[in-house]
Amino acid sequence: MAIKRIGILTGGGDVPGLNSVIKSATYRSSENDIEIVGLRRGWEALTHVNLADPSSRSHYVIPLNRENTRTIDRRGGTMLHTSRTNPSKMQKLPAHLAGKDFPTSLSSKGGIATKTWDLSKQVLANLSALGIEHLIAIGGDDTLSYAATLNELGVKIIGIPKTMDNDVRNTEYCIGFSTAITRASDAIQRQRTTVGSHERIGVFRVFGRDAGFTALHTAYATSIRCVIPEYKVNLDKLLALLVEEKRANPSKYALVVLSEGAEWEGYAVQEYGEPDPYGHRKKASVAEVLVEEIKRRAGEEAIASDLTYDLRSGDPDFIDKLVALTFGNIAYDAILDGKTGLMSALVGGCYDLVPIPDPKLGPRKVDVATMYNTERYRPIYANKRGLPIFLNRAS
Repeated sequence: MAIKRIGILTGGGDVPGLNSVIKSATYRSSENDIEIVGLRRGWEALTHVNLADPSSRSHYVIPLNRENTRTIDRRGGTMLHTSRTNPSKMQKLPAHLAGKDFPTSLSSKGGIATKTWDLSKQVLANLSALGIEHLIAIGGDDTLSYAATLNELGVKIIGIPKTMDNDVRNTEYCIGFSTAITRASDAIQRQRTTVGSHERIGVFRVFGRDAGFTALHTAYATSIRCVIPEYKVNLDKLLALLVEEKRANPSKYALVVLSEGAEWEGYAVQEYGEPDPYGHRKKASVAEVLVEEIKRRAGEEAIASDLTYDLRSGDPDFIDKLVALTFGNIAYDAILDGKTGLMSALVGGCYDLVPIPDPKLGPRKVDVATMYNTERYRPIYANKRGLPIFLNRAS
């Protein structure tokens, strides 16, 4: 039976390149006479929409066409907006569903016990009522984990990986990663003048809750040191290396970039606040902690710079536009072929379709043995022949 309607959504944090995916799927749909609708605010659209209320429906369901997507790929963010809604662990029921019977459970992630509701039954009902026969879900580990759940429930779904952390399994690249490295490199290059003028040690913090790809590739491109979640450095050794580098530098400064989840021997990143719908709590700035340790232990002036949110802002660079457009087209081809439970990906440097990752496996990690110099706390620059362009394999 011919496909009549496709749905598309973006979940989790925004990154540059999302609009390119939306546009490519919309233009392809127009060529095949298939209707495509955008689901606003990610999974929230399928849990919160009240189809009996026209204002709710128009708020969450946006018909897409060539006219309203014509220029969206020229800017960052997502025209469909986003949220961190987890339909299987809702912490509060939408008003129009209050009093209805849904499965409940107690979630204790982040050390805080919370009652949650599983609204998957409502998600399925809304997809059916909207006539959506195939769904494109664009997101990171969290968004795609619920995509995997829907696939098991019989929904035809194709995933597209996006995250600055570049840590989705089964792919070597996630939309947003290249722009994040470009932004981080530019910011560090600009701040060299200030850090050097004051003869300080500059400490930069970037996103990377569980994996160090963003910090590692930033360090690779800017030739500085880095600390990543996959390896706990020795703090005294790190400080000695930074001080040695600062004193040997004619401009009398040194730089290091940290993943937000970076730790060292004797220190674990501190978390605070209530956990989000996927169980993640906010992390205290490891850069600020390291700056204080540099001052206290090494007697050197240091300054922290948080680059996190700036890396996901603004327009996509060439790589993210190219990959986003191609991932969108690969996903659309998969829909035409009736496939489900798969994800657009780069594997071995080539575009491919792979299974949506198993959520139980968690995020992909940096291969310390081939990518991180544990003696110098730098990227490994040698022996790259035969590796894919982003230097780490998908699995």
